[in-house]
Order: sequence, then structure tokens, then C-alpha cells
Amino acid sequence: MVSGYSRPISSLYVHVPFCAHKCEYCAFYSEASNGQTIQRYVQALCRELELAASDLKPRTIFFGGGTPSLLNLRQWEEILKTMERLNLLGAQEWTIESNPATVSLDKAKLWRSFGVNRVSMGVQSLDEGLLDRLGRIHSREMVFKSFDTLRQGGFENINIDLMFAIPGQTMEIWKSTMKEAMALGSEHLSSYEVIYEDDTPLYAQLQAGQFTVDEALACAMYEELVSCAAEAGYTQYEIANFAKGDPKPLAEPAETGDAEAAPVELLPERACRHNVNYWRGGDYYGLGPSAAGYVRGVRTKNWSNTIMYCEQLEKGKWAVENTEELPPLRRAGETAAFGLRMNIGWAFEPFQQRTGFDLRTEWRTEMEELISHQYGELNENRFHLTPQGLRYADYAAELFLR
Repeated sequence: MVSGYSRPISSLYVHVPFCAHKCEYCAFYSEASNGQTIQRYVQALCRELELAASDLKPRTIFFGGGTPSLLNLRQWEEILKTMERLNLLGAQEWTIESNPATVSLDKAKLWRSFGVNRVSMGVQSLDEGLLDRLGRIHSREMVFKSFDTLRQGGFENINIDLMFAIPGQTMEIWKSTMKEAMALGSEHLSSYEVIYEDDTPLYAQLQAGQFTVDEALACAMYEELVSCAAEAGYTQYEIANFAKGDPKPLAEPAETGDAEAAPVELLPERACRHNVNYWRGGDYYGLGPSAAGYVRGVRTKNWSNTIMYCEQLEKGKWAVENTEELPPLRRAGETAAFGLRMNIGWAFEPFQQRTGFDLRTEWRTEMEELISHQYGELNENRFHLTPQGLRYADYAAELFLR
């Protein structure tokens, strides 16, 4: 996996699979585990970091889960000191996901002391009944307390996650949640419609007829989200993501090749650069159980089993379950599809520089189809989805995949 002749990979994702309680809607690989298993995972992760370190110079780092903030101070110190020893500190953007119930001032200060500069807090709702329905372990009061704790700990870049179209959620509740959440003044807001994944309790409840899905209400809630976020000073830059700050260039000149020939693409300053790298088809290492990586055209996936993951690394081996090398056209199709999730879509020159393919020739028919439904808009330099089209980004993505 490690290459000695190419520029090091600048993006790192680390999956922490542990939760105090698995939420009703969650289909990610996560588990409620005992301290012994968590400690074994921490040691295995440090070994995996050692394997990847020579090919990493992180500009963005993201610890997701699960609940990364569930790890205790000693476990965090072990991970962070390992990263320091391996020269993996100093990322421009370093995010840790947290649950409001597992945030402490000591953890916040420790994270900041090693260079973590962004926290993403899984709020989901500020209605006690809906938090219970989702299986969340935190209360609404914990949200406000934890937000203040993060500010006290020195964090000036905080994201809040919200969910809409939750069973039992009315428009009135949704408006109230958005008003309170946005009043906190976070620099970033992510908001997702509930998805009913197989093998989750919420999906089983839907199949059993305990509630129905109101698509019209979900659409109205999304439109209200976009409107309220704009009024609160956020700029939408992706279907579900909103950020504050003045426009800044999307990428460093070194990433774009002939930067002078390409149009300058701008995003709000507080946009999540790590996620933008995914949507622009960039490379990244994925470490931890079940984590996916994408390095120089090869997709990897680690074992979705914490014990098996640990066993492989304890033998000094990568914990990769499978790899897949994507043909250039398929790789370009995925890059096109993911990029259309962003409001700016794709400018033709940057896309061709990144993939070697021209959207205007390879995907002309697909662009015309989206335009015919008023889902897409084409001009001399760029193709992007319309506000209506963003609601159907999955449909657009299917068209562009090869």
C-alpha cells in the first residue's frame, strides 16, 4: 500500500468503532465494547499508523465512528503521542467526532494541545422525545453544556449534526430545533434526512408499520433547512453541509496542476476540507475496523470486525479485507458523481486535470437529461445541479457512474 516514489497522501480517516449505545438508525460498523477490547484496538491502531506513516503527510485528519470521544484520556494520549512520534501532527484541519455525553474539558484541552482544531458534535435533535426515539444517550442540556466546554477548551471551529424527517418529528419541532441549534453560533452545520438502512431497529419499525414516511414533509423540512441556514449566516456548499466564513480557494495550487489555466473555485472558509477531498475524488488512507481507503486508484476496506482487525495488526500485517483497483473511466465516473453533491458542481478544466476525461464529451447525454428535468445547469465552464436537482443527487450520481 505504501509507495516510495509518489507524493505522500495528505488525507487520513480513522474509524473508532465504539459507542456507549448503538443508535436506532445507525448502519455504520460500531459496537458497545468493554475496556479491554478498546485498549487492544488502541494498540492495534498505533501499529496501523506505523505501517502507513511513511506514505502520509496529513493536511486533513478525521476521527469518525462510532464515538471517538468515548476513548478515555490515557487512550487518547497513546494515540496522539504515537502520531507525534511518527511526524503525523500539524494538519491544517483535524476533526474529531463527539457525542455531547462524552465531552470533557480535559479531553478538549488534550486534543487542542496536539493540534486538533475542529470538533463535530452529533446533536441530531434538541427534542427529548426524539432523542429517545433515536436511541441517543445525551439530553438536550448536555448539548449546550458540551458546546460551552469545547469553547472553553479552545475550539473555534465546531460542527453540529442535525437530523430531519425523524419519525414523530413535526415541522414545528424541526423549526424549533434549528433555531436553537443555530443560535449556538457553530461555524459549521451538517443536516441529514433519516435513511432507513437494512438491519437497523428503525428500519424494522418501518417494515412493521409502526410509522410511515412522509416524503412531502421531508422535502418541506429540507427547504426550511436551506432557508434558515442562509438567514443564520451559513453558506450551503453541499447537499447537507453549510459553513460560515469568507470564500476561500477550494484547493492548494499544487493540487490542481496548471492552476493558472483552471478557474478558481471558492468555498466558505469553514467548509470541511476533509469531506471536500472525498467529493473531489482525492486520495485518503482509511484506518481502523471497517474503514475504507482510496490510494492512487486502489480502494481498500479493512475488516469489519474489531478482534480480527486487532489480530492482523498484532501479526504486523495490514488489516485489509479486500482491495479493488478501479479502471480510469470508472474512477472518473465516481469522481463526477460525488462532485455533483457540491453546489459548485464541476468546472470542466479541474475535472479533466484530475481524471483525464472531459465531462462535455463522456457525459454529455447524462448532463442533457438532468437539464431536461431542470435538475442541472450548464454554462461555458461548468456543470452543476440546481437547488431542485440537489434533492435528487443520488439519481444524478447513478447516471454518471460507469
